[in-house]
Amino acid sequence: MNDVVISCRNLTKQFSQGDLAVPVLKGVNLDLIKGEMLAIVGSSGSGKSTLLHVLGGLDAPSSGDIRILGQNIAQISEEQRCRLRNGSLGFIYQFHHLLPEFSALENVAMPLLIRRLPNQEAYDRAADMLKLVGLSHRLTHTPGELSGGERQRAAVARALVTQPACILADEPTGNLDRKTAEHVFDLMLELNHKINASLIVVTHDTRLANRAQRIQQLIDGVLCDISDAS
Repeated sequence: MNDVVISCRNLTKQFSQGDLAVPVLKGVNLDLIKGEMLAIVGSSGSGKSTLLHVLGGLDAPSSGDIRILGQNIAQISEEQRCRLRNGSLGFIYQFHHLLPEFSALENVAMPLLIRRLPNQEAYDRAADMLKLVGLSHRLTHTPGELSGGERQRAAVARALVTQPACILADEPTGNLDRKTAEHVFDLMLELNHKINASLIVVTHDTRLANRAQRIQQLIDGVLCDISDAS
C-alpha cells in the first residue's frame, strides 16, 4: 500500500487527572491515501485535536501504531521524528501561530530554514508560495499588519511551503467569518490539488466538511464513517 500516507492501528490516548486515567482515544484505525481529503467531525471535547496531534507525532499515543510514509514513528529517534514531521507534514491551526516579530516572508520561510536550506532558496520558495495565496504584496508585513484572513492565508502558505505529503488542519477556519472562512478553505483545496498532498481537516463546520472526499466522526473515542455513526 504505497499510496498510504498516514495510517494507525488500535490507537489509544489517555490523560491522567489525579488518580484517574481519562481515556480520549479508544482504538482508532485510519488509512489516509495520497491526495485524499478527509474531514473529521465530532462534538466539542471528543478528542479531535488530540487525534490530530498524535497522528502528527506532536504527542505520543498511549498505545497503538502510527506510520507516516511507511515509517513507524515509535521506532525512530526523536531527531528522526522531527525530520519526518518537517519534511512530510504541514500543520494549520485555528489560530495562525505566526511569529509576531517576523514578516510574512520570514514566517513562511521558517520551515525551510529549519531544514537548513540556503537562505535565498528558502526565501524564494516562500515568496512563490505567498504569491500563490495572494499575498505577494504583503511579503514584508508582520502579522500585526495583516487582516485575520491574510494571517490565515500566510499560515496556509507556511504549511505548504515544504510541499508536504500530508496537511493536518485543526479548525483552520474556526476563527474567521463565514465569507473569509470559505475563501481560505477554497484556497486550501486548490493548493491541495496542485501539490497532490493528503489533507485531514478537523472542523465543526458541516458545510466545509461536506466538501471532503470522506467524512468520519469521532464518537466515544472511536473513528466511525458517518454512515455508521448512528
